[in-house]
Amino acid sequence: MAASKVLTGARVVLPTGIVDGGRVIVDGTRIADTGTGAGTGTAPADAETYDVSGHWLVPGFVDLHNHGGGGASFSGSADDVLTAVRTHRAHGTTTLVASTVTDDMDVLTRQAGLLSELAEQGEIAGVHFEGPFISPCRKGAHSEALLRHPDPAEVRKLLDAARGHAKMVTLATELPGGLDSVRLLAEHGVIAAVGHTDATYEQTVEAIDTGATVATHLFNAMPALGHRAPGPIAALLEDERVTVELINDGVHLHPAALELAFHHAGAARVAFITDAMDAAGSGDGRYLLGPLEVEVTDGVARLVEGDSIAGSTLTLDRAFKRAVTVDGLPVQDVVAALSANPARLLGLDDRIGSLEAGKDADLVLLDEEFTLKGVLRRGAWVVGPHLG
Repeated sequence: MAASKVLTGARVVLPTGIVDGGRVIVDGTRIADTGTGAGTGTAPADAETYDVSGHWLVPGFVDLHNHGGGGASFSGSADDVLTAVRTHRAHGTTTLVASTVTDDMDVLTRQAGLLSELAEQGEIAGVHFEGPFISPCRKGAHSEALLRHPDPAEVRKLLDAARGHAKMVTLATELPGGLDSVRLLAEHGVIAAVGHTDATYEQTVEAIDTGATVATHLFNAMPALGHRAPGPIAALLEDERVTVELINDGVHLHPAALELAFHHAGAARVAFITDAMDAAGSGDGRYLLGPLEVEVTDGVARLVEGDSIAGSTLTLDRAFKRAVTVDGLPVQDVVAALSANPARLLGLDDRIGSLEAGKDADLVLLDEEFTLKGVLRRGAWVVGPHLG
């Protein structure tokens, strides 16, 4: 069992605001108390004490959309999956949904079974199926030969294979069977996400009314915002029922697009994601994304054939730092986008997503420049703390 800990002196980001000179008491795997240095909670007698003055303490990050890292993929073996999970944990992602990529249905159902076992072991928070039910017009880094219409019976096969651990399915809801599949997902408590879509504004509104609640990497793999044909972006931004995913790596989005999303959706409806592939936390070179070959150059992943952007090499600590230091977003808004909002979407906000007594002791320690210096997951140090 993890030793009890007291972290003192940090700027602690709580749901109620930022506390200067704050304190977090960790008792085993849970947060026992938060507040000022003279808080009401009593630390266990044997607690390890850490003076983290000059640092920020924020909740562990929650990634809804991630394909791999550390040179390994969530489409690979159990060892590959664990390599990718540990890579992202070292960058502050204490909760992660493993995303698949378009493949044969038999391959996807087998992979869903493997991932569900790791979800049962607590290594991942569930499975996100991105493809094969997406538009060939907006396929991005997915194999067109393997795409198919979202037949509810086939969607149900994936849900059954995931044994209750399917968390999200991205689909082009305008395709035949799309709306029926959205209804099926909503009935089973699985997030229906609009993405890799060529839908019109009106079709997207209908999908949202049917039960779609997430925009998969907003702006990417969908028609651009138009003044006569506003397309899916306008519909997804304007509806308060929708949370929009954003990849804040400086490649997928212009800063003005990020600002537009925050302005129209508000901080409570944004979830920063990585959409990471194998090269995240690794390096440049050749990789596979599903069956497709990817070349990573200067940290940017593109298909060898076709040159489409192929996921990212982003980690969420970098997304946090960029959001504050480059985009100028308030720290509390960034914490919401990285932790509270995705935790709520996953139905896990009673356990994770904020620094509150009784929740899992998932914390990230950042220095004054927002560089990661420590990661606690369920009360145990994954990284650091590096306080020198």
